[in-house]
Amino acid sequence: MLINLTELFTRDGKERTYTADVEMTHLRQPDGEYRLVDKKPVVLHIVNAGDRSLVLDGHAEFALMMPCSRCLEPVKIPFSLSLERVFDMNKTSEERAEELDEQPYLQGYNLDVDQLVRDELLPNLPMKVLCKEDCKGICNRCGANLNVQTCDCDRSSLDPRMSVIQDIFKQFKEV
Repeated sequence: MLINLTELFTRDGKERTYTADVEMTHLRQPDGEYRLVDKKPVVLHIVNAGDRSLVLDGHAEFALMMPCSRCLEPVKIPFSLSLERVFDMNKTSEERAEELDEQPYLQGYNLDVDQLVRDELLPNLPMKVLCKEDCKGICNRCGANLNVQTCDCDRSSLDPRMSVIQDIFKQFKEV
């Protein structure tokens, strides 16, 4: 959703509270695509701080459906994000790039709420998602979810130093 910020520049100290719906349904990442669920409207309080500068303070709540790192079952991960930004409208996009303060969520006088939430969410994603602390994962031989069923696969771990001897036995094994 785009919010037009031009009305805030009429006088210094003017402030406004916006309630915007998050329109994105999925978060696309290199490692997969996660569905957004339980989205609540984003509440943004924006104040004109003077000298063409805006101060944003906001809050967003939603949940992502992410796969468990061990068994790949979907897990609902709740997020509660605090949004705090300062927009200096005097700077050009080249000056922002030089200062490593690029703002892709700000296009002219329009604020892209979805991009703002996405930029705040990315550094807050968990490194590892588990459905439960003692998740058993999946069998590396047959792919069975070990939390739900057991399999008859041989899971005995052999000493890696003995693998050469095991290869010799396999060569002489009758077919």
